[in-house]
Amino acid sequence: MTSAPVRSAWQDVPPLRVRQFAERAMAEVPVLAQDILAGIRREYPALPLVLDDSGEPMALIGIRRALEHFVENLATGLEAPHVPPQVFQEFGRGEVLHGRSLDSLQAIYRLGIRLAWRRFAEIGTQMEIPPPAMYELAESGFQYLDGLVAESVRGYAEAAARQAGERLRLQRRLLDLLLSDHPPRGGADRADLLADRAARIGWRVPQTVAVAVLVRPARSAVPPAVGDEVLLDMECEQPRMVVPEPESPGRPELLRRATAGWSGAVGPPVPLAEAAKSLRWAQSAVGLMERGLLPGGELLHCTEHTEALVLLPPEELIAGLTRRRLAPLESCGPAHSRRLAETLLAWLETRGGAPEVAGRLGVHPQTVRYRLRQIRELWGDEIDDPDSRFELELVLRTMRLRGELGPP
Repeated sequence: MTSAPVRSAWQDVPPLRVRQFAERAMAEVPVLAQDILAGIRREYPALPLVLDDSGEPMALIGIRRALEHFVENLATGLEAPHVPPQVFQEFGRGEVLHGRSLDSLQAIYRLGIRLAWRRFAEIGTQMEIPPPAMYELAESGFQYLDGLVAESVRGYAEAAARQAGERLRLQRRLLDLLLSDHPPRGGADRADLLADRAARIGWRVPQTVAVAVLVRPARSAVPPAVGDEVLLDMECEQPRMVVPEPESPGRPELLRRATAGWSGAVGPPVPLAEAAKSLRWAQSAVGLMERGLLPGGELLHCTEHTEALVLLPPEELIAGLTRRRLAPLESCGPAHSRRLAETLLAWLETRGGAPEVAGRLGVHPQTVRYRLRQIRELWGDEIDDPDSRFELELVLRTMRLRGELGPP
């Protein structure tokens, strides 16, 4: 058995009295709007007063229209009173333009509704409208307030999105200039152009920067939670970041937390004008990560992997040097060649005797002596030449970085 719908107390008010209430309230709207604006100005004296083309305050127009729409709706009932969107969306946009949140605007709306309700309650008492009906009127007023706020939020969101889009466009222009190796077109001064583009987005020009290249954990991954001081470009296949003053206290830890769940590489700190160099090192490091030659799954710093970044990228040069310097091992089998190469590298790195090299390799000193005799037979006097020893150590370290030799 379905229950009968609850009858509205406002609907029980005689239609003639409702019309009279609405007419009385409408007649007072102009004065009431002025009183509400005056109350808002007293409560929020710093609130800017924006005028329309005729010189009338936009806030006064909005208050008056909101009151008129609400009162016009009274004769047809209290369900879902119509909200005038344009003015209140504009108020939301204005908060974005003035760099404020919606908190103060919502507080102003609540104050306006409270002052309006106070006057409507006085009219209702004078016209002997029953309290239950006035309670419903109050509820309808607060529903109306929700609608006004919703329109302002819509305007705020649209303006914020446009502003964010414009900032991203300007930020991308700044990044293009920062990370370019080429001089600006038209002979413009690079430093002046950088300062101008930085000023357009409120970016404080640093002395030094480090450029990071990121690897997306997933296509839909949430961007790193960096602040506005870090320039972040998510439009690239591999997003890029320009980190100002990367060696300042606390910066590395903040960066680590902000990029949790991401991997990539941070290039070395460089003067601002040389940001492209930091970018190249970061790109090189990410390339090595993708080949499994540097650890992935985190944001690594190039300055902590200098050996790998110096030795691994010039593959063709290192490959040719390796063939020349390790040619004596061609007469040995693969396993024996590897053992001799590891022994030679340990000797070159330690410059020690058999016991020290043996300790490094985990073998018996006599085994090391045997291998060192073989090495001297294979390379002859070349093993005593400083340049030859340097090149041998270079190619053997490269092989170790590639996993072709055992760890030290």
